[in-house]
Amino acid sequence: MPSVSILTTADPALLVQLSDSHLFAEADGTLLGMKTRDSLQQVIELVLKQQPRIDLMIASGDLSQDGTLESYQLFRDLTRQIDAPGRWIPGNHDEPRIMAEAAVQSALLEPVVDIGNWRVTLLDSAVPGSVPGFLQDEQLQLLVRSLSEAPERHHLVCFHHHPVSIGCAWMEPIGLRNPEALFAVLERFPQVRAVLWGHVHQEIDQLRNGVRLMASPSTCIQFEPGSDDFKVNEQAPGYRWLRLLPDGQLETGVERVTGFDFQIDYGSNGY
Repeated sequence: MPSVSILTTADPALLVQLSDSHLFAEADGTLLGMKTRDSLQQVIELVLKQQPRIDLMIASGDLSQDGTLESYQLFRDLTRQIDAPGRWIPGNHDEPRIMAEAAVQSALLEPVVDIGNWRVTLLDSAVPGSVPGFLQDEQLQLLVRSLSEAPERHHLVCFHHHPVSIGCAWMEPIGLRNPEALFAVLERFPQVRAVLWGHVHQEIDQLRNGVRLMASPSTCIQFEPGSDDFKVNEQAPGYRWLRLLPDGQLETGVERVTGFDFQIDYGSNGY
């Protein structure tokens, strides 16, 4: 498995996660009143200001809101500002065939990457025409193969849908529908250190059997934590950084754009 960088297994690796950008073909497309292109650009500017050296950028699904080639090309163009290899995984709003067309002649959709003393495995939890997610057998087999082939490395596993309850009643039915199959695999491999996802437009950080479980803000609108019904809060767009240390420890944090002024418009085109 080729590495994406010149890092050795003794070096820490710095990852940046951008999630749920919901871009449109039109540069001024809005989601609940927010121009998603502008919010992504502001998050990227924050990343560039705060992270002088990035080893891998992960886009964890819902890159696009309308599934158009133009929206994926826009995402690719904007994220080129980040001087690091990138990887994309699809979310429920994405169109995988169109996403693949936009990622042509790149490694953006390669699902396994070694970086430092870690291996990152990116799974496709999206189901065509469905909001909830599901890890098909071939994805679970990919995970088993990736974990089996690198027992000496620490492992980070990424996908789009949440595999555990996040305390939002309205999101309970639209997460990963077969989390028990995922965890049955992960529990076989003690080198798994962390699981990372998108979809929930909020920060999650908890432990399950010693494995770190994390979700991250959207680069556009944020969902209200702990809400029974669909609700957007006024927190600013953001991103997550992860420092993967050679000994398997992980440092991470969420950063948000400051001075961001946004008025929620529930009457506009919705989520």
